[in-house]
Amino acid sequence: MPKITDRERQEKAKKALEKKALYGPDIELDRFRERAPEHDPDQDLASLSPEDVKRLERAGLTPRSRNRAGSFLQKDHSVVQCQIGQEGIEVLSIRDAVEQYDWIKEYFWKAVAVDADKYTAHAELGLDNGYFIRALPGVCSDSPVQSCLYISRSQITQTVHNLIIAEEGSELHIITGCTTSEQVDSAFHVGISEFYVKKGAKISFTMIHNWGEKVIVRPRSATVVEEGGVFISNYVSLGKVGSLQMYPTTRLVGPGAVARYSSIIVCPTGSAQDIGSKVVLSAPETRAEIVARTISTGGKVIARGKMVGEVPGVKGHLECQGLILSPEGSIEAIPELEGKVEGVELSHEAAVGKVAKEEVEYLMARGLSREDAEATIVRGFLNVKIEGLPPALEAEIEKAKAESQLLGM
Repeated sequence: MPKITDRERQEKAKKALEKKALYGPDIELDRFRERAPEHDPDQDLASLSPEDVKRLERAGLTPRSRNRAGSFLQKDHSVVQCQIGQEGIEVLSIRDAVEQYDWIKEYFWKAVAVDADKYTAHAELGLDNGYFIRALPGVCSDSPVQSCLYISRSQITQTVHNLIIAEEGSELHIITGCTTSEQVDSAFHVGISEFYVKKGAKISFTMIHNWGEKVIVRPRSATVVEEGGVFISNYVSLGKVGSLQMYPTTRLVGPGAVARYSSIIVCPTGSAQDIGSKVVLSAPETRAEIVARTISTGGKVIARGKMVGEVPGVKGHLECQGLILSPEGSIEAIPELEGKVEGVELSHEAAVGKVAKEEVEYLMARGLSREDAEATIVRGFLNVKIEGLPPALEAEIEKAKAESQLLGM
């Protein structure tokens, strides 16, 4: 991609503000005009209410950074926690990283286009902050790096740009949570995330969304994976959200690169989610897998998935399974495969249905109540093995699933 100056990039962003959203409802950017006050850095999480601490923990944040290779917390527009727990792992606010490293401009807005839509443009022109996470060459994180984007006030827009780099031969495990205070009735989050997996490196990235009932969320994410690199993306959303639209894209540009997306999504009444993942296999012997489990308990879901094979010898599989548990719920599955040359191997399976009557009756015949039988089936449906997680992180995901309102029935 040709280099452009800061001024040229901002001019492109200004023009893109007029673009409509490609997917999902179009959101007026000036709906959320409030500004939060500056919060003190190194804020003690104990100063938060017990309810808010619990929400942060359910989004994956461990207070006092126990068993973490690094920790980052942004509250509204302010970075209130930024710590390093392992040598060779860097964690900075994105503003500090840009000031500290001139070479960051080589990565900024290269995976995600600044003029992709009005939300990317807004992130360039109205940036609050965000995080920079990097593993130095050959360094493997002993435990996850944690990050959290937290909204504590209503009617604000939180705009972040995140940059994650795994240098050659390194390995990063990251758990990131996004959540709001119990008191937030509505807010707007715009998040840009760019991932770079260098030769022989690996990133395992788990995102847990725990937004509020009327919060609007527009993440824009993209990943570039070089030769022999591995990118694993795990996404968990079990609670309410007003409107969520995201379509993260990974481009496998080096021979033998691998990408895996796994998603576990519950969409309650009043929520609307337009979600999906895309992988472009651009180099020989690359592999990709997209697996999504979606449940509607009354909300509206559009589940997208796409794989593009650009060279011979690539392999990819796309799987989207949906379960509707309410008469008001709906799930629309849109799987896409695109082979551009002879010799690609791409496959998909997609299904949307309801809890099978015969399965419920089978469990009831063995002593379960109807309610317990249905809950058991739902748990089994959501039991997707998320690969590449440290044991402690896997336990947190299972805890989040168990604590969800749906699984408490």
